[in-house]
Amino acid sequence: MYRVIRNLLFRLPAEQAHNVALNGLDLAHRLGVLSAFSPKIDLLPVNVMGLDFPNPVGLAAGLDKNADHLDALGALGFGFIEVGTVTPLAQPGNPKPRMFRLPEHQAIINRMGFNNQGLDHLLARVDQRRYKGVLGINVGKNKDTPNDQSESDYRKGISAVYSRADYITVNVSS
Repeated sequence: MYRVIRNLLFRLPAEQAHNVALNGLDLAHRLGVLSAFSPKIDLLPVNVMGLDFPNPVGLAAGLDKNADHLDALGALGFGFIEVGTVTPLAQPGNPKPRMFRLPEHQAIINRMGFNNQGLDHLLARVDQRRYKGVLGINVGKNKDTPNDQSESDYRKGISAVYSRADYITVNVSS
């Protein structure tokens, strides 16, 4: 089954395949069949800086930038999920194409550029989640914010997500 789905997804541009895969996970989760495709995850609890993780394998930021797929991703058994990078205001990110496959290295180059729907959208999605696991939220600055004013964007992001996140990551890469 994996090979069939992979081959179908590889016929699509990388970013489109990314979106199709996430929407497929959501559908499988809503239909209650996602567990049939997910391996049983053994608990291997880890405590880091006062946070209890059910296992040490988590999902990094970038896959679910807007927290639109938290429940489906949470059903896969990750020890934590980090969403974002989110910026104070929505922004489109870099021009397409901006995601590139390197199949011979089983890798992807991501030059998305913090495309996201903004803090308000992410917070609404976080507030609607059923996922009860460890949640990290990754915050960044808007592309149009001058570097000498970037502190303001980081403060907005941190202040907005503080009460909803188990931990916060400040992304200064862009």
